[in-house]
Amino acid sequence: MDKYEMVKKIGKGTFGTTILVKSKEDEQQYVIKEIHGISEMSTEERQKAQQEVEVLSNMSHPFIVQYKEYFEDTSCLCIVMDYCEGGDLSKKIKSQEHFSEERILDWFVQICLALKHIHDRKILHRDIKPQNIFLTKDGTVQLGDFGVARVLKSTGDLATTQIGTPLYLSPEIWENKPYNNKCDIWALGCVLYEMCTLQPAFKAGSMGELYQKINHGSYSSVSDHYSQELRSLLAQLLDCDPEKRPSVSSILNRPFLCCRILKFLTPQIIAQEFGPEEGVILGSAGKQTIHLYK
Repeated sequence: MDKYEMVKKIGKGTFGTTILVKSKEDEQQYVIKEIHGISEMSTEERQKAQQEVEVLSNMSHPFIVQYKEYFEDTSCLCIVMDYCEGGDLSKKIKSQEHFSEERILDWFVQICLALKHIHDRKILHRDIKPQNIFLTKDGTVQLGDFGVARVLKSTGDLATTQIGTPLYLSPEIWENKPYNNKCDIWALGCVLYEMCTLQPAFKAGSMGELYQKINHGSYSSVSDHYSQELRSLLAQLLDCDPEKRPSVSSILNRPFLCCRILKFLTPQIIAQEFGPEEGVILGSAGKQTIHLYK
C-alpha cells in the first residue's frame, strides 16, 4: 500500500473491503479491492481468491473495468482497478424517475459488448447486476466485479456451484441444475427490466416467494411506452428455459441494437471482437458502413 494514499472506504462485502485511493506515482485515483484473510486460507481457497486477479489481468475491453495490478499486504490480496467516477448503475437507477429508450439501449449494447468479450473467452460472470455495472464520468458502462467468475474448459461445460445474488439468479441455478452462460443472459434480462421500470423484475417478501416467482418467470409487464422490439427481447432474455434464451452474439445481431455498435467501438476493435465467422451486419455511421459476414 506504500504506493497509494487512502481517500475513503467505498464498500464492504462478505470477503473484503473496497477502498478509493490516490496513486503517489501518477496522482490518479484507483479502487483497491482488499480480499481479507489470505494468510489463513488453504491452498485451494487462496487459489480461488486469486482467480479474480487472473480473470481481470486477461481482460482488455472498453466496457470492462481496467485492471492495473495486484499485491499482498498484511494478509490481504489487494486488486487495483480503475476508478469509475460515475458510480454504479444501481445508484443511477435509484436516483432516476425515467430512462429514455435511447439511453437504455445505449447502455444495454455496451453491457452486451462486455459480456460477449468474456463469453467468447469461456468465462461466466455469474453476478451480473446493476451494482456490478459501473459508469465512467461521461456515462460509459464498465462491467466489473469478476469475483465469482469462472473460466470454463469449453463453451459446452456446465457449472454447478450455486452462487450470485438471489434477485438475479436464473431458474436453473435456483433449482441446483447445471448451467452455462445462459445464466448471465437471464441476469442481463433482469438488468434490462430494472432500467425500464426502476424496479427489480422479481420482488418478494421471502426467499421462498422469490424462488416461486423466478421459477415461473412471474414479473409485471413493462410499459408499452417502450418499443415492441425491446419488450420482445426482454421476454426472451427472461425465458425460464435457458435453451430458449438467445446468446449475447445473437442479441447484438438484432437490427435495432447492432446499428449502435459503431457508436461505441472503433472499426479496429470491431474486427477483433467480431471475427469473419460471425454474421453481423453493423449498418452505417455517417458514410462508413461495416459488414461482417458469416
